[in-house]
Amino acid sequence: MRLLRSARFPAIILLAAAALGLILANSPIADGVQAVKHAYVGIPGLLQMDVGHWIADGLLAVFFFVVAVELQFELTSGQLNSAKKALRPAIAAAGGVLVPIAAYLAFAHGTDAASGWPIPTATDIAFALGVLAVFGKGLPSALRVFLLALAILDDIVGIVLIAVLFTSDVNFLYLGLAVVGVVIFRILSGQLDTRGRVPAGIALVLVGILTWYFVYQSGVHATIAGVALGLVMIQQPALQARHHLEPWVNAIVLPLFAFASASVAIPAVRASELSPAFWGVLVALPIGKIVGITAAGWISQRVGRHEGDPPPLAVGDLLAAGALGGIGFTVSLLLSELAFAGEAEIRDQATLGVLAGSMVSLILSGVLVSWRAMHHRRIAVAQEQPA
Repeated sequence: MRLLRSARFPAIILLAAAALGLILANSPIADGVQAVKHAYVGIPGLLQMDVGHWIADGLLAVFFFVVAVELQFELTSGQLNSAKKALRPAIAAAGGVLVPIAAYLAFAHGTDAASGWPIPTATDIAFALGVLAVFGKGLPSALRVFLLALAILDDIVGIVLIAVLFTSDVNFLYLGLAVVGVVIFRILSGQLDTRGRVPAGIALVLVGILTWYFVYQSGVHATIAGVALGLVMIQQPALQARHHLEPWVNAIVLPLFAFASASVAIPAVRASELSPAFWGVLVALPIGKIVGITAAGWISQRVGRHEGDPPPLAVGDLLAAGALGGIGFTVSLLLSELAFAGEAEIRDQATLGVLAGSMVSLILSGVLVSWRAMHHRRIAVAQEQPA
């Protein structure tokens, strides 16, 4: 379990699952993989979805619950618990969202792929921290804090985009029932430290499942249920729940989602025939993120500076953070599925763009983080030597 809570190993599993999905989808057993992915499972007359949607709408809600618990902690007790702490990473995150959108639309504006502009806005925290853990020995803590805050704010943007852009035909009865479920969940979470801990825990799980069902039936994307429940849960039991769920999310939920999302056929076309969605994401993730985060991060550290503030991050450190921000992966894959839900060919090419763009960012970030880590280690050694 300790291995599955580490920063490195889950990122490796996630990458391996995505690679396996892509390989099998382009192998002789591709038809079998797609048949399993699109097989319908559920209770007739109540709820039926294909396996791919059970993973994206059901299991991924657990991942978003874990993310929301972390967001709640950071917003109340952590790195973003004041406007002053949040301002600089917020400005950098804004650059890391707006510039990739502009880069994507430079390729896709006026085409059928234009609706995919939210895809390159996301940063995958697990991957980014995994790269830091592997290559970042010696980096200053200020850079780690900056990156974590940046990635968390990116997640907030992704969650808002999912809630606002991909909700249609809202059923307000079910939405009202979901709100009631969230309130009951909040109340029950406060009972976990009483003598009725086990009954309260069972009730909490059942209310959580019911709330997810109501959100799904309301027309709001079902993963928002996980976000709402994670944000309202009493903090201490929420952190305990996150601790228990994290290994399962890293070992099962995210690899299954990566496998299912990446199981797309590589189109047998020339590069000039690829969709603008592919090129837009491929460029927007590595280049748009680096440019946006570095430029906005540089500006943010010169806004409202006071004497005694910690020194600003060097441009090289900001470049490393920008490259890490380009590893979109999990949320970008989800946004790709949502943006092109009814256009399978464009969706598959956008997914390939996410995989390729994230891989480029992964390589770039590994190089840049290693360079900056070596730089800071040399400085530390020089400072330790006697004058």
